[in-house]
Amino acid sequence: MPLTNLDSILIFSRRLCAMKNPTHPVTQPSAAHFLLLLFSILFAFACLRTEAIVQELLEGFKATPDLSVSSFQALLSDSTATFALGFLRVNSKELALAILHMPSSEQLWLANPNQLAPWSDRTQLVFNGSLVISGPNGGVIWSTGTQGHRVVLLNSSNLQVQKLDESSSILWQSFESPTNTLVENQNFTSNMSLVSANGLYSMRLGSNFIGLYAKFNEKSDSEQIYYRHKAMEAKANIIEGQGPIYARVNSDRFLGMYQVGTVPPVDMQTFNSFQRNITGFVFLRLEPDGNLKAYYWNGSKSILDYQAISDTCELPSPCGSYGLCRDRSGCSCIDNRTDYSSGSCLASTSSGDFCGEGEDEYWVLRRNGVDLPFKKLMRYEMTSYLEQCEELCENNCSCWGTVYNNGSGFCYILDYPIQTLLGVGDESKMGYFKVREGAGKKKIDVGLGVGIGLVCGAIVVLIGAISFGSYKMWIKKRGVRRILEDEDEILPGPYKDLGSGSFKSIEMVNTR
Repeated sequence: MPLTNLDSILIFSRRLCAMKNPTHPVTQPSAAHFLLLLFSILFAFACLRTEAIVQELLEGFKATPDLSVSSFQALLSDSTATFALGFLRVNSKELALAILHMPSSEQLWLANPNQLAPWSDRTQLVFNGSLVISGPNGGVIWSTGTQGHRVVLLNSSNLQVQKLDESSSILWQSFESPTNTLVENQNFTSNMSLVSANGLYSMRLGSNFIGLYAKFNEKSDSEQIYYRHKAMEAKANIIEGQGPIYARVNSDRFLGMYQVGTVPPVDMQTFNSFQRNITGFVFLRLEPDGNLKAYYWNGSKSILDYQAISDTCELPSPCGSYGLCRDRSGCSCIDNRTDYSSGSCLASTSSGDFCGEGEDEYWVLRRNGVDLPFKKLMRYEMTSYLEQCEELCENNCSCWGTVYNNGSGFCYILDYPIQTLLGVGDESKMGYFKVREGAGKKKIDVGLGVGIGLVCGAIVVLIGAISFGSYKMWIKKRGVRRILEDEDEILPGPYKDLGSGSFKSIEMVNTR
């Protein structure tokens, strides 16, 4: 969100607000009066804007969105004006209460990312002991649920609701409710989570590791872990019973894991700028693609300083549902007859499984030379042959597919809608994937193929009937009577195209 020309003028004018009675000698009355009038208008407007951006909110504070603001309306700043709390316009209809790093316009925190407020002059931010966002109808959208005396934004970007007693106790703070970003020197504990802006990925701490999780199935509470970094314990050991671990982005440019009560980190993941005497604001973000990345502000732009997953194909779903990712080759589709040029493959139905009423219709896609990007973290069973692995999924209505290793007997079971897989040269790694009826372009292709097949079949039957009739008449003319035995009756049934043992096949299946 770059500064507009008006913002630049206002910044310059604000500096003049701090000056004591600036005066200029009048040499040309008419021109001077005109310039003074114009300048006074800008000066007064800037001072009003400056008064609106305060360094604390006291009881009785109220603010509504300024509908003329196109991006961010600052309401509260820290003492250095590096960070600001205000209304962030997310789209044409919604806003969020957000904290921004003003030099870079990086979004660091949102009050309630799961429920945005309407972009309306009837939406209101109030501090009545609690910091409250209410909608146009007066209903509470978000609240700190406190009974405090003031709200302040610290130089660390930590927003606090404080009670003015002898200890100036902190009743609530944004550092304990992170969204998708951690800033330097902010502790991340075992009862917190980072959630990507699209809500698909999250970061949490285990007993001795940092884990990244994907929520591929909307109807299930289960999540698939796709990245796990265990503490190396090089400088200090994790002692069982001595408290949980926590993580922190260190201003010395590393992501450290610590155990409560210990000073040396039990693990250090160093950033690219580690120990290189580079200054600048540091922050860590869980991105919408599921990667965990660190950046620093160098005074003009945010520089990528670290990423947990360096290989694009190791991300949770870089090529989308039913996609295939190959190192240095980019994306294609598991079904090699579907073109990826449109940027997607078969549509994924992420809302459930095959267990519900009317949800048991699917067709099967098989493919050799596929593998899982994070298979070491996946559930598996040992099976003796491919068909046994497939049966585990075929008879399980919550299973979406399997990947079988013919060399080891490992059968990996996918209990979530199919995402991106790895394309490998080993043909002994075989995939079995369920696809819902009506999903994606391939369903159209299959339907068209079946339709053409039925038409062709009807033509063949018609030609056969005509030929048979002609032949029968020919027999009768010669007085020859034959009894046709063992006539096979062609009945309608499932469509199968099993290839030639390549498993690059399609099979229409009804599980009932």
